[in-house]
Amino acid sequence: MFRQLFVCACLAAPVCVAAQQPVVADTARSDSARAADSTRARAAARLAVVTITATPVQRAESRQAVAVTPEDIARAPATSPWELLRQTAGVEVHIQGQGPGFASDASMRGFSSDHSTDLALWIDGVPVNEAVNGHAEGYNDWSLIFPQAIQDMDVIKGPTSALFGNFAFSGIVNVRTLDHLDGTRAWINGGSAGHIEGTALSGFGNDSGSTGVVGARYVHEGGWRPHSDYALGQGHVRLVHDLSQSTTLDGGVELYGSRWNSAGYLSEDEFHAHDYDIVSNPSDEGHKLHAQERASLRVLKGNMLWRSTLYATQGDWRLFLTIPPAGGVFEGAGSQTEEDDKRFGFGATTALTWQLSRAELTLGAEGRFDQSHYQNWFTTDQVRDSSQALIRAHQLGGGVFAQAGIDVTDRLRFDLGARYDAIDTHSEPDGEESAQDSHGIFSPKVGALVKLTNAVGVYGNVSRGFHATDGVIEDPTLPFITVWAYESGVKLNVGGVNATAAVFRMDVSNEQTFNPLTSGSSNGGASRHQGVELSLRAPLSKALTLSGDWTFNDARYKKLIATAEDDETQVDTLSGLRVYNTAKYIGSATLEWTSPGSLWSAQLMTNAVGPYSPFDEPGVVLPAYALLHASVSHKIGKAELEIGVHNLLDRDYPELVAGGLVAPGQPFAIFGTVRYDF
Repeated sequence: MFRQLFVCACLAAPVCVAAQQPVVADTARSDSARAADSTRARAAARLAVVTITATPVQRAESRQAVAVTPEDIARAPATSPWELLRQTAGVEVHIQGQGPGFASDASMRGFSSDHSTDLALWIDGVPVNEAVNGHAEGYNDWSLIFPQAIQDMDVIKGPTSALFGNFAFSGIVNVRTLDHLDGTRAWINGGSAGHIEGTALSGFGNDSGSTGVVGARYVHEGGWRPHSDYALGQGHVRLVHDLSQSTTLDGGVELYGSRWNSAGYLSEDEFHAHDYDIVSNPSDEGHKLHAQERASLRVLKGNMLWRSTLYATQGDWRLFLTIPPAGGVFEGAGSQTEEDDKRFGFGATTALTWQLSRAELTLGAEGRFDQSHYQNWFTTDQVRDSSQALIRAHQLGGGVFAQAGIDVTDRLRFDLGARYDAIDTHSEPDGEESAQDSHGIFSPKVGALVKLTNAVGVYGNVSRGFHATDGVIEDPTLPFITVWAYESGVKLNVGGVNATAAVFRMDVSNEQTFNPLTSGSSNGGASRHQGVELSLRAPLSKALTLSGDWTFNDARYKKLIATAEDDETQVDTLSGLRVYNTAKYIGSATLEWTSPGSLWSAQLMTNAVGPYSPFDEPGVVLPAYALLHASVSHKIGKAELEIGVHNLLDRDYPELVAGGLVAPGQPFAIFGTVRYDF
């Protein structure tokens, strides 16, 4: 079945697609450009409520989601994509601090999300999570996001959308880049710890209906700890051409490269003593290269919209790191290891949407192929001692999906969706017999929203999600990790105030987590995640706005018993304990001052992490902490100057704790940015 699904997806996209682009083709264009193709724009507006992969979420949908606007992105005093999501969407992030290519942990609704594997990240309709990855299945490096090139993005809570399959477990982060920019825009950023960043974006357009954006970014970080410096570079190209009033061709390229040194982890005693100058192994370092190419086609005919995307990816990752014994199958050995991951992949998505008088219906398919060559070596000062894993693997996956929104009355809306996914994995370990297996899974999605008044609506939904199991690169027979998610809430939109309150519960089967007896992973358990989510954006006056997103969460293992491999009498149960690497609550709040007509603006922001359960410390809960950030900006002609402070109160805090070892958080840091529009 998986092969047929993949072939269907590819055949449906003979000229690559836009199954991932916003329905309104000119959302970022100037007024004159919109007027030039007003016929197509008016037709596309009828389809604006349809969500297909990269289309913005709508408030009328029966789900909890955070829409991060261009204004939110511009105001956030963030120097990395991780900080951007933490500050603008209240996403729980535990930064590894071992280099930009060593992906950190983003967690939603109490999922440990080792290297953000429980969250699906898509950039312009291309999936970023890496399949058949020996370090962590679904390895998800948010450093690939080009912050200044973002148009906007959505953070969807839970597996509620039928448009996303594997890895859309606890939620989805859906990034859309700029498709139009007037002139050229440049940024220069400098700050504490030798931070230097330069970025330039340039846009163009012509009367033939072509627009484009090209850009480059370079970052050098001296590191606030010894031996923690890094450098990274990025390139961005996006071209959009109107073939006719009804057909648009859209292509893009994303390039990324980084090299870093790693200071390593501290013991808890060293952290509490503020011994931040300790370097665990001065030979720890790494590099990463990544490229993504995409071509998309969008055709609009009357009330029908067809979008398809064809993409390819390439990656090269090499890492020397002394990792504590925690996390994935080969991830923690307690001594220095060398990990190499060379990969390539390609895929396609296609979707057809009909806009009816009281409903919209989307049918689509996707296919994806990934091939990786993963090596894990025990090393001493980068000299190989012996191999731990040498594996070549490839995975072929495909899915078909359907999603519909039906306005039964002006007060009642139903959201219905379903998808079927099939994945086939081949593993070829060096010196061992090859293995192959395939799995299929059905994921229904049902939701409803009732408008009590024009300003107040209540909603509920039930959905199923899945996640390929860590270690499938070595053992393709491992079954999916699955979740049933339940959510209900209230939405308010009145007088400029937008607010939501939701309660959720997520029941996980075949739970996988760290085994404290084997220092590896254990499967077959169950966990329950339940809590409350709140979001608010409210004007307090003409100049002052308050916004925030908070999640209060109780995530516990319902049944998880760990047994030693060589002695079945050694048993350790995690049943009833809090899920590793999660906090009881997380949130962010921002107070923004922007006076009408003023050239000045300012904001005060906090992000909080509640009592936190570290890896490999059953029953241990660390204290809560909150960080305060501030920034002030001033416009001078075509230039904008901003000065910001991260961790204004210089709070000592742990970003990540595992097995008694700590990745410390960055202390007080100041930065300044100059942006100029040519």
